[in-house]
Amino acid sequence: MNSLDLVDLKSDLPVEEYLRQAGDADFIIVDAITTISDELIRQMPNLLAIHSEGVAFNAIDLKAADECGVYVCNAKGMNAMAVAEQTILLMVGMLRDVVANDAAVRNGHQIEAKGAYIQNASMLELADCSVGLIGFGDIARKTAGLLKAYGVKNIYYYKRHRLDPEQEQQYGVQYRELDDLLAQSRIVSLHLPVTKATWQMADQAFFSKMQPGSYLVNTARGELVDDAALIEALKSRRLAMAGLDTLDHEPVLKNHPLLNQSSGITRRLLLSPHIGGITAASFYRGYAMIDEDLRLIAQGRKPKRVVNHPQIHESN
Repeated sequence: MNSLDLVDLKSDLPVEEYLRQAGDADFIIVDAITTISDELIRQMPNLLAIHSEGVAFNAIDLKAADECGVYVCNAKGMNAMAVAEQTILLMVGMLRDVVANDAAVRNGHQIEAKGAYIQNASMLELADCSVGLIGFGDIARKTAGLLKAYGVKNIYYYKRHRLDPEQEQQYGVQYRELDDLLAQSRIVSLHLPVTKATWQMADQAFFSKMQPGSYLVNTARGELVDDAALIEALKSRRLAMAGLDTLDHEPVLKNHPLLNQSSGITRRLLLSPHIGGITAASFYRGYAMIDEDLRLIAQGRKPKRVVNHPQIHESN
């Protein structure tokens, strides 16, 4: 593959427009949240592969890709350290209540804010907390490493298939069934893809099993959390705070339900605009992965990062 003709298209065009401008394309490179539909895949006769620019690929119709012999690939691991850093930022940011304390200084109440913490001896260090990681892929593993550096002694994890003892020792983590993890963790952090099984898994029953006054972090996907249940958990003080890099229904607009609560609720939400994985280094790593996969396909070989089961005769 010596050269490529690139067609740069917006993410909200109708299928007909994609087909008009690039219907004969061999490859689609798509951001991690844009839909690639059955209708589009089946009308692109030359299509060899669809490559996500990120880790997620749930917006791509895998069934259609399988049936049309089209590889679907993702950039697995490209942003693992970046998202792990964002996860730690949200954890520490909640424990130090950075938004409220920033406002206190800006509004001339620095000494009152400091005095309250001294009087109550209420500020926690990350090492004071047990942390539960739900899902234990690349990002959670990097997060566990950072937690160890902060001196966190009890790092729990839950995944469908438990690690072997050597791996648990390597990462410094302890396995817990989900209900036990929720009950034993001061901070719970989500590291899962969106599937039928995980969609809105953080629901009323989920929060009811968490410790009173605990913390939730979500740097994975907003669809993992039931917003109404989250609001109730904050109202009841089951959750002290939630740190969210992603919300359901992005792009997030002013009418989002989490943004239209009383100040007592909204001040206990620490939000960031889904930036955990979009560092410069992540982009360099991701596009190096994409380049490698597309070159392999152009050579008639199987790419390294296939996430589907295309009906293809592979020479290697």
